[in-house]
Parts: sequence; structure tokens; C-alpha cells
Amino acid sequence: MDPTRRGAGPDHEGGPGAEVMPAPVPPLDGVAVAADATVAASTVAVLDDEHAIVRGLWRGVDVFRCLALAYAVWSVWERHEQIAHLVGAVAILAVLAGWTLAVTLRPVRTVRAYTIELAIGCSAILATRLVDDPEVITAGAKTIPSIWPTAAVVGFAVLRGWRGGLAAASLVAACSFVEVVQPTPNTITNSIFGLLLGGCIGYCVDLARSSHAALAEAMRLDAARAERDRLARTVHDGVLQTLAFINRRATDIGGETARLGAMAGEQERILRTLVSQTDLSEVGRALSGDVDLRGLLRHVEGDGVQLVSPADAVLLPRRVADEVVAAVEAALDNVRKHAGDDARAWVLLDDDGDEIAVTIRDSGRGVPSGRLEEAVGQGRLGVSSSILGRLADLGGTASITSGPAGGTTVELRIPNRRTARPTNRHHGRRTDTTTDRTTDRASEARTRGRGAS
Repeated sequence: MDPTRRGAGPDHEGGPGAEVMPAPVPPLDGVAVAADATVAASTVAVLDDEHAIVRGLWRGVDVFRCLALAYAVWSVWERHEQIAHLVGAVAILAVLAGWTLAVTLRPVRTVRAYTIELAIGCSAILATRLVDDPEVITAGAKTIPSIWPTAAVVGFAVLRGWRGGLAAASLVAACSFVEVVQPTPNTITNSIFGLLLGGCIGYCVDLARSSHAALAEAMRLDAARAERDRLARTVHDGVLQTLAFINRRATDIGGETARLGAMAGEQERILRTLVSQTDLSEVGRALSGDVDLRGLLRHVEGDGVQLVSPADAVLLPRRVADEVVAAVEAALDNVRKHAGDDARAWVLLDDDGDEIAVTIRDSGRGVPSGRLEEAVGQGRLGVSSSILGRLADLGGTASITSGPAGGTTVELRIPNRRTARPTNRHHGRRTDTTTDRTTDRASEARTRGRGAS
């Protein structure tokens, strides 16, 4: 068995000391891709389409409006001898016919369009008093539009649910009572029927839309889960194994390469969490939760740098920990550039509960007095921006001192917000000691930064 064969990974066997190469990303199966595309297309079609019940109701409204117009024409023809002003009745029917023809040829499903239709229907009901004698109306004769306004009631029920249906039916019923003056059993029955029709259809539409929304959400989740599973397989077989291989080899090589290995290991952990966790809160914690500062500083050890850290975890928010690591790296870069070829450095990490301290000491030639101020005058702001400025932004402090016999000490202190007590009571007043202490340290860091940046 070739120990360096392609495709060997952590789950494959290899000889002793075999160098495991990351497996290449496998090609996706064409049939699977086609199936995924078909499922995605059908999902989009369902999500973008209106519910089947709602579509059927819209077609029913269009058909009902035409049938209601035909019934209104037949009712007027049946009692044309009783109508006092037949020309006026024909004019009302002409208006209804014109609107029916317009919305049938070019359907408009908006509140504005159905508001106009409802206004036409109610006006036609009230106009019945202009073409009929009061005695005929009181005797229970049908209105000129008859059941034609019901189409607007159903339209509002489809557009605005049961509330819209009841509102439209109530307006039609009110106009009917105004038209007849003295309510008849026929008027009361028709009004109750309109209210029931608008309320029931609107309630059914609300249920249909809520079920459609639930189905759409379920399909979105299924599609997202399937896509994530597909990506997880691809990432696991390629990217994760590559990062693990880089971490393993860099750790074996040591030196500057160990830093690259630590970064690859951290990214592998985050990426593995992203492709394996189903809980979004777990993903959020992986990306922005607390991290152990010891692990983030482990890569600085080697090549004359020794790391001394406590046995317990030193937890900091990820953003704060990244800034502290960057400040430590900047201090070590200065050691490599200015302390001398034979200089050694020690990074001491300590957590006393209220604050976290990182001390970088070296055995180099030290920093001459006034050298930092001179660097500022020359426009070299490395120490000021990379170390002092970072700690000030975090609410901490940074100090740089040199001994008489040489060597430089950089001390970084960050408030530990996870354990520090936020408040203290003194003589009945509530004083934020942590804030005061942080403010003093930030002011001190800024003062030093102005002199050393």
C-alpha cells in the first residue's frame, strides 16, 4: 500500500509514519445534480405560485360576476312592466356590463379595483329608487343589480380574508336597507347570506394562505438542509482534510510554520462546526463566542520564544482575543527586528480573575530612552498603533519598559469582563468600579501612546 496515495485520509489505513495526503474534492454525480435542479425548480414554482384554492376562487369570482349580470338582466326583463323608468334601469345594467366586460378581459386582483366594483354595486342598489316606484320597492321587488355586488364581497374576502369579506358584505347590506327603507324578510335574508358568504370564504382563504406559508417554509428548510448536506459532504472530503493535513504537518515542522498550522486548525474547527451543527446558536457561538487565549497564542512558541500559560483556560470574547494576539505578534516582531540575533523572548500569560495580563520579555539590547518618541517623529507608528492603540480600544493598558542592563518588557492588561464585578455600593451610591478602572487604564494607555506611538 502506497503511504502517499491520493485519497488517503484520517479514516483510511496507512503504514507506520505514512504521510497522509488530503483527498481531492470528488466530482458531483450528474444524475444527482439534475435531480437537485428539478427539486429546486419545483420548490421555486410552489413558493412563487398562489395557493390552488385562491386561484380557484378568483376564477369563480370571474364566472360568478358574468352569471350575476345575466341574472340581473333577466330580472329586469321579467318585470320591465313594473319599472317606472326602464331607460334608467337599462343604463344601470349597461354600467354593470361594461365593468364586467373590462375585468373579465383583463382581470385585476387589487384592493383598488374591487373597491371600485363595490362602489358600482352599492350605487346600483341605491339607484333602484330612481327607476322603481316606492310601492314596488316596499312590496319586495328585486334591486336592479340583484346579486351582482356579491362578486365584490367575495373579491374582498379573497384579498383581505374574513375581515375584508365581512366589511364588504356589511356595506352591501347597509345599502340594501337604505334602498328598501322598510326592511323586508327578503332583504334580511339576503343580507345575512352575504355576511355568511363573505366571512366563511374569507376564513377559508386565511386558512389556505397560512397552510401555504407553512408548506413554503417547510420546503425552504428542506431545500436548505439538502444543500447544506451536499456542501458538507464536499467540504468534509476535501477542505477539512486539507486543513487537518496542513495543521498536522506544520506542527511536525515547527518554527514559523507552526503559526500557519495553528491558523489552519482553528479554521478547520470553525468550518467543521458550520457544516455539522443544526442549531444556529451553536454556529454563532463557534464564530463569535469565547475562546481560549492559550490556544490562540500557542503558535508564537518556537525559534527563541517560550510561552508560559496557566493550566486553566483563559477565556476571552473572540474579537478581544484576536486583538490581544495581534498585539503580542507585533511585540514579538519588534523583538526579531531590534533585539538582536541572539535575543530570546518569553510570553507570560496570567489570569488573576479581575484582569488578564500578557507579558512579553526579551533578553535583547533594550530600547534607548526617547527612541519611541523619535520613531513617532519619523512617522513609524508600529508600537503606537499595533500595541498601545489596540489595548486602549479594548479598554485595557499597555506599557513598554527597558531595564538598565538591557531587555524590554511589554505588559498588556485587559479587564476580564466574565469575572469582574460590575458595580459597588458605597454610602448609598452605585459606583461602577470596573468602568472607572477601565477608563483610567484607557487614559493611561492613550497618554503613553502619544509619547511612544
